[in-house]
Amino acid sequence: MSDTTAEPPRRTPTSTSSARQNAPPTPQVNYAPIAVFYILFISHAFAAFYQPIQDCDEVFNYWEPTHYLNHGHGFQTWEYSPVYAIRSWAYAALHALAIQGSKVVPVINEVFGKRAEFYMLRAVLAGICALCEARLFNTVAKCVNARVAWIFVGIMATAPGMFHASVAFLPSSFAMYATVLSTAAFIDRRNGFRTAQGIMFAGFGASLGWPFAVVLAVPFLLEEVFAAVNTDQQAIIDLAWRVLDGTARATGILAIQVLFDATLYRRLTVVPLNIVLYNVFSSSGGPDLYGTEPWSYYLRNLALNFHLWVPLALLSLPMLFVQPSKSAIKTSHLRTLVLVSPLYIWLGLFTLQPHKEERFLYPAYPFLALSGALSLHILLTYLGSPTKTSFIAKTPAFLRLLFVLAFLILTLVLSALRIAGQVSAYAAPLKIYDPLHTPEMRASINTTSSLDTTLCLGKEWYRFPSHHFLPDSFRARFIKSEFDGLLPGDFEQTGKGYGPYAGTWRVPQGMNGGNQWDGGKVVEVEECGWIVDSHVPSTKVTQREPRFIETKAWEQVECVRFLDSASTGLLGRVSWVPEDWGRVWGEYCLLRRAKSV
Repeated sequence: MSDTTAEPPRRTPTSTSSARQNAPPTPQVNYAPIAVFYILFISHAFAAFYQPIQDCDEVFNYWEPTHYLNHGHGFQTWEYSPVYAIRSWAYAALHALAIQGSKVVPVINEVFGKRAEFYMLRAVLAGICALCEARLFNTVAKCVNARVAWIFVGIMATAPGMFHASVAFLPSSFAMYATVLSTAAFIDRRNGFRTAQGIMFAGFGASLGWPFAVVLAVPFLLEEVFAAVNTDQQAIIDLAWRVLDGTARATGILAIQVLFDATLYRRLTVVPLNIVLYNVFSSSGGPDLYGTEPWSYYLRNLALNFHLWVPLALLSLPMLFVQPSKSAIKTSHLRTLVLVSPLYIWLGLFTLQPHKEERFLYPAYPFLALSGALSLHILLTYLGSPTKTSFIAKTPAFLRLLFVLAFLILTLVLSALRIAGQVSAYAAPLKIYDPLHTPEMRASINTTSSLDTTLCLGKEWYRFPSHHFLPDSFRARFIKSEFDGLLPGDFEQTGKGYGPYAGTWRVPQGMNGGNQWDGGKVVEVEECGWIVDSHVPSTKVTQREPRFIETKAWEQVECVRFLDSASTGLLGRVSWVPEDWGRVWGEYCLLRRAKSV
């Protein structure tokens, strides 16, 4: 009879030892990129919820078309007219799709309305930016220097420039994400060349984002050409195949974009080519119609957004030639030179252009951070291991440490003051529409009345944060102000007889590429049930820009303080300062037509 309670046979120590020896090694997980992702995502997510919109192009060229795709109405700029077609519907559609995640939890939309879509997309952009930066961090740490990589992360997580660039719904930000991935691919040669991947990401950012960003990949390609030419014929052939592979991938992405844009515009058009033709070869004035700036504009802008890192970044090139041997850069001088050169190229090219905007620098921000990190790394090497005869060697070690800590603390303080200054001064346009979404206010609005659902914008038209901040039944309209350029019009509303998304292919009236006034874009004040207006001490009252809040025709619903930059000194404009240091405030108000009028 069998013994069912018998113990199973035991393994001998010899067999256990043998099994352990033959077991595959446990894979080691590199937690640094994961930690870096969380650090950067937290920083960018904070920006997603608090950073004011800095550029009206972001609203009217991207937020509004995205609103049109999701809700059937929105403002239309001349760039979206099929006659010009210098904005890609593929870019807007990609972001319109990302917004759909906000609808997963119905209570979010019930409480926040379409504002949830706005912040949802910003949070998605924060995550994408952090993922791209974490990828570049890991590559720099493994292929260049770990300390350089960590300094790079510190700059990207704290710089005021990245506080708005990371979550801006702009092609230049998209190009920045793609450029970071492209740079990581070109640098990373641990398992062979990734030239094709680098070209693919560069092409992705250039076609769907901003075509000029492809310039940032040129130094890396030239380096590979130089290396191949100085090796042998097989190296040249291999490079040619990698370039062909990357070009084919980038062309495939462009082909998909062209097909999508052609479907919505209902005509064959290559948007990236249209952008280049308009900005470089336009015979009607091009971008210069919208203002020009002196050569120093970008340097002053960078000084605000990257403060002490700017001189370090600009000194990176000469410092590469005097770095000590102990700096432990894991790559050649040529490769390090290639890594810092895009910053100089980008600054040089765009400084020469008369029309300048802050967002034009976004694709180069990662290179500024890398260049600044390299310079600081070299300086730290000098301070940590000076030659015996140098002046630094005679300085006590604790003083050198104190100097480094003081520098780092100062960079954090400057960043915090700049960010706090911007958020506290200019966040009103993102707050002023909150009362429209309260249950009490919604109950008081007659949604069948065009008067009660028309919100008008006068001199504050360019600070409108998009229809995402208005209830579904509301429409924003423009009234006459002192602005005499071309205002946005309206997309052909979905469901008005021409089929879905007719606004993407029907040629709108009153559009032009010369920034010329069109009276069809404004309505009379009598058609407005609501008005958004600002009231600051420096405002000059004119017939077209009266103080609406002082008339009996309008009742104050909500007013949020807003910095009067014209009356505030330089320090108060560019940074946070205590209230008694001369910051002058006004009000940014939401007004409702008085019922008694």
